[in-house]
Amino acid sequence: MEKTYNYLLKVEYDGTNYSGWQFQKNGKSIQETIERVLQKILKLKIKINGAGRTDKGVHAFGQHANFKINKKIKNEKKFLNSLNFFLGKKSISIISIKRKKSFFHSRFDAKERTYEYKIINREGSLSLDNSKAWHVKKKLNISLLKKGAKILEGTHDFSTFRASSCSAKSPIKKMYSVKVNKKGDQIFLIFRSKSFLQNQVRSMVGSLKYLSSGKWSLKEFKKAFFSKKRSNCAPPAPACGLYLQNIKY
Repeated sequence: MEKTYNYLLKVEYDGTNYSGWQFQKNGKSIQETIERVLQKILKLKIKINGAGRTDKGVHAFGQHANFKINKKIKNEKKFLNSLNFFLGKKSISIISIKRKKSFFHSRFDAKERTYEYKIINREGSLSLDNSKAWHVKKKLNISLLKKGAKILEGTHDFSTFRASSCSAKSPIKKMYSVKVNKKGDQIFLIFRSKSFLQNQVRSMVGSLKYLSSGKWSLKEFKKAFFSKKRSNCAPPAPACGLYLQNIKY
């Protein structure tokens, strides 16, 4: 029986000019871009499995993906440098490569995923953070933002924050934590869970923005959340402010 070698990549990317992580027929994906470079170096047909299916315009500091081949990579450091050489102008970086056991799967073996959402809360337009954060001009109430975040923690039916195209079997998820950090005019919302529904984080952020900007009261926020109706969700936050921060195994 032929031996299989399984490798895990940690990936960072700017998702601005991509159609998302997953392969798309009518767009350039992160997955396809990395697969093409791997095939160029290894001279083999490669299929990579991503731990998180980020949407169009979403970024990542700590996406993970694994692939299997029938030959050992002898010099992992040299291989990593080759990958980054060919990915250099594509806004994708491979941070690390590790050999894993043959049965390991980056998506199904993930124990925890962390997403971060970045808001710039000021009047002035964005330059450095353009396409890297959500620009919200109206001053947000951080106390209300934290109260709303606390309500989202724990095990709930997140149907209100679920995209109509979501293929997950159940809308019930356990949010380990939802934290709000403010640094000057920057607001970071950090979400930790084993897994998320499609568009869940952006939908939660959009609804928290409605709450903290005074469009909704805390009572109205709770009513929308616990209604379990997608039609009661606030408009989802734009993709540009969302980052897949890390995956724990």
